Amino acid sequence: MSFWPAPHTDHAVHATVTLPGSKSITNRALILAALADRPSTLSGALRSRDTELMIGALRAMGTQIVGDADDLVVTPAKELHNATVDCGLAGTVMRFLPPVAALAHSNVAFFGDEQARRRPLATILNALRGLGVEIDGDTVPFVVHGTGSVRGGEVSLDASGSSQFVSGLLLSAARFDSGITLRHEGAALPSMPHIDMTVQMLRQTGVRVQAPADPRKEQVWTVQPGPIHAVDWEIEPDLSNATPFLAAAAVTGGEVTIPHWPQLTTQAGDVIREILVRMGAETRRSESGLSVHGPHALIGIDIDLHDVGELTPTVTALAALAESPSRLRGIAHLRGHETDRLAALTAEINRLGGKVTETEDGLTIDPAPLHGGQWHSYADHRMATAGAILGLRIPGVSIEDIGTTAKTLPNFVELWESMLAGADHLTGLPVEGAAH
Repeated sequence: MSFWPAPHTDHAVHATVTLPGSKSITNRALILAALADRPSTLSGALRSRDTELMIGALRAMGTQIVGDADDLVVTPAKELHNATVDCGLAGTVMRFLPPVAALAHSNVAFFGDEQARRRPLATILNALRGLGVEIDGDTVPFVVHGTGSVRGGEVSLDASGSSQFVSGLLLSAARFDSGITLRHEGAALPSMPHIDMTVQMLRQTGVRVQAPADPRKEQVWTVQPGPIHAVDWEIEPDLSNATPFLAAAAVTGGEVTIPHWPQLTTQAGDVIREILVRMGAETRRSESGLSVHGPHALIGIDIDLHDVGELTPTVTALAALAESPSRLRGIAHLRGHETDRLAALTAEINRLGGKVTETEDGLTIDPAPLHGGQWHSYADHRMATAGAILGLRIPGVSIEDIGTTAKTLPNFVELWESMLAGADHLTGLPVEGAAH
C-alpha cells in the first residue's frame, strides 16, 4: 500500500489554479445526450475515472461517443442493447444508469468495485420495479432486464439516503411511456442543489418538468413524456473539486484564484464561498474568477451541510485547524457515500491528535494540537484531499492511495504541487513550475 507524503509549508500559498469540468454536470449531460433525438456536443467535459466509467457504460449499450480531451460528440443509439457495465465506485453510474438500462432491448448487467457492494441501491431499483421493470439483485452486482420501454407513471420512494435516486429517475423519465410522477416520502432530501441541477438540465433539453415550489412542504416531481432534444453543452468547472485549493488559501493565509467561476450555478460547491467567509476568510469574485484570501487564524463554524454534504471533508479539515469549536449538522446521509465519511473523518483526524466526535447527524470538532502520521483515504477521493489540506499545516502527514483522487480529478497531485511551487521551505514531493 502506497503513501504520499503530503506537501507542507510554513508560508502563504499564492496561486491561480485552473480546474477541469464538473463531474456532476458531465455525467448528466452524457446521459441526456445518449437519450436525445440527435447528436450532441460536450465542451469542457471532465475526463476522470467516474466520467470514463459513464462513457464506457453508454458505449457498451450502443451510444457512440467520440472526441479527444474535453470535447466530445455523442450520437444516440437507434436501439440500446445488452451490455455489461462497470460502475467502479461511481454513484452517478450505479444510480443514473439503471433507468437507462431499462430502455435497452436486452439485459444489462452491472458490477463494480468491492466497496460498491456496500452502497445502497435498493431505493432506485425498487422504484423501477414499481414501474414494471424486472431486476435481479438489490445491490452491485445486479441485472436489469430491459424490454425497450418503461411504462412510467407514479412512484413513491424514500430518497433521504441520496438525492441521486431522484435524479436517476428524472433523467430518463421523458422516455418512459407515461413519463413519471415521483414522490419522495421520508426524511428531508439531502443535496437539493443536485436535484435542481438535474431539473435545470432537463429543461434545457426541452423536457417538461414540474418541480415543487417549496421542497420543504411538498416533494413531488413530474416529468412529461416526450423527446429529449440535443444540446451543445458547455461544462462548468467543478466547484467541489475547487474547494481543497481554496481551503489551501484559507489555512495558510494566502490567496488562491479559480478562473471561470460561474456567476449563477446549481453546483453545491458554490456554497464554499459563504463557508469560508464565516470562518474568517475573504472572497472576491471578478472577471478573472473567484479569489479567496485566508485569515490570520480560522474560526470555527456551526453549520447545516445537509444540502451540500460533499463539502463536509473539506470543511472538517478546515475546522480541525480552526481556533474555536465547530459543529457540522444534517449530514447523516454521508454514512452511505463512498465510505462512511463521518466515521472515516473522525478516525483519521483523531489519529493525528484531533478531537472529533461523531453525532447522530454530523460531527463536532474541538481545537486540538495535531501531529503527523498516516491518513487513510478509504478509496474516497474527498477523504484524500481532506488529508492534503491538513498536510499543508501539519508536517509529516502521509496519505494512503492519493491516486483515488482520479475519481473526479485525475491530475490532483500535479495541480496541488504546482499551486505550492511558489512557497519556500516546501516539503513533500518535488515540484516543477507554478500554476498560471
